[in-house]
Amino acid sequence: MKSREFAMKVTRPSSIPRAERREPPDPADPTDAVHSNEAPKSLADSVFDKVLAAIYDGLLLPGSVVNEVELAQAFGVSRGPVREAVRRLQGVQLITREPYVKARVMSLSAESALELFQMRMALEGMACKLATQRMAPRELAELLVEFEQDRQRYLDADSATDASDAPDAANTANTATPRRFDFHERIVRASGNQRIVNALCGDLYHLLRFYRRHSGTVLERKEDAYAEHWQILRAIKTRDGDLAESLMRSHIERAANHLFEHLPGGASPALRRA
Repeated sequence: MKSREFAMKVTRPSSIPRAERREPPDPADPTDAVHSNEAPKSLADSVFDKVLAAIYDGLLLPGSVVNEVELAQAFGVSRGPVREAVRRLQGVQLITREPYVKARVMSLSAESALELFQMRMALEGMACKLATQRMAPRELAELLVEFEQDRQRYLDADSATDASDAPDAANTANTATPRRFDFHERIVRASGNQRIVNALCGDLYHLLRFYRRHSGTVLERKEDAYAEHWQILRAIKTRDGDLAESLMRSHIERAANHLFEHLPGGASPALRRA
């Protein structure tokens, strides 16, 4: 891809970090919480967010070479901040680099995905049960409102795409509303168990989100996921912790199996219930 073409894509509105879009901090977002009372992000942090967004948005595909020179030109910075961002992304396992080999976005691996989804089934299942017991009525009401708002944004974006005259991907991305609601993160944080929160919302969050994104890219899976999220919320609302835990584990299992079906070779290792 030419540097100019890449620059046009990676600097589109949906790729710009929230701090640069001048939006108010989101109390549910750990990144916003960290920076809401601090000085503006450093250049290194800003470049890190941009490279991360490029990976999440599919501009840097799994297995693709990470060209530091091209990224620096696209972002209008020196190679230093880009090199630092790549090192940080290596630390969270989103970028791999072997001696004498160029850095690459990590490839989707059935084995790695299986381990991550097994961990998610156990920890998020328990987090869901704890959230059912601990969420205050007001907190649950706010979560239900945000869930419906997120659903409506998805429907509105889908309708706008259907009504258009087959816009190209770049134009669609330029007009899309950035999605900030993370159902799974909200449930994990509502559990009140700091060890589970640290395990799933720390550095590992980026890797988990990377796999989650690729497990829900097909339209049919997105529709199913929304329906499954709603069933989980209903169980939480009725304070049925065992049902909420079971539904969350089943939801993650379906997402994992969907991802395995679309990995190279069609590998579909079974997720055995604990």
